[in-house]
Amino acid sequence: MGNLISIAIVGKSSEKLAQILQLEPSALEESDLAIFIVSANDGIVKANIDKWATARELYIPSIVLVSETEESDLDFDDMTAIASKILDPVAVQYLVLHSDDGKPVALIDLLSLQIFDYSAPNTTAPIVKKGENEHRDLIGEYQQEYFERIEEAGQDAFENGLLFPALPWVD
Repeated sequence: MGNLISIAIVGKSSEKLAQILQLEPSALEESDLAIFIVSANDGIVKANIDKWATARELYIPSIVLVSETEESDLDFDDMTAIASKILDPVAVQYLVLHSDDGKPVALIDLLSLQIFDYSAPNTTAPIVKKGENEHRDLIGEYQQEYFERIEEAGQDAFENGLLFPALPWVD
């Protein structure tokens, strides 16, 4: 049996995420990893800001999940900017692509330029396809920012609790 890691989940819908991941969350102070859920509807509450500070003091590797963007005026980009100001600067490897009616339908990976399209009806698995030149132009600034953040922080920055990936989550 391999080494098990303990994971803390902080924020709205933490119980739901624990069920999806099929894990029993641990206390933050005893965790090897922390997942912070920030809601586009509710923002980042004071109690979770305090828990973020604790995770930073303990150098616990942390991930920020941005939720509830479908019901909010704020989108993933807005919430990652807010998280970067209130918590610490976050690193965004995946951008959300929207349909013509504004609904989130796909992710684009800034490293590989692959698109993970979730718009096909009656399926939960994405269709993976290569990004086109128009996508390259669209993400150029974001890609450069991501690479600069990785270079600045160092290759082991996530494991050392110094770099914080942000991911969209539709729950």
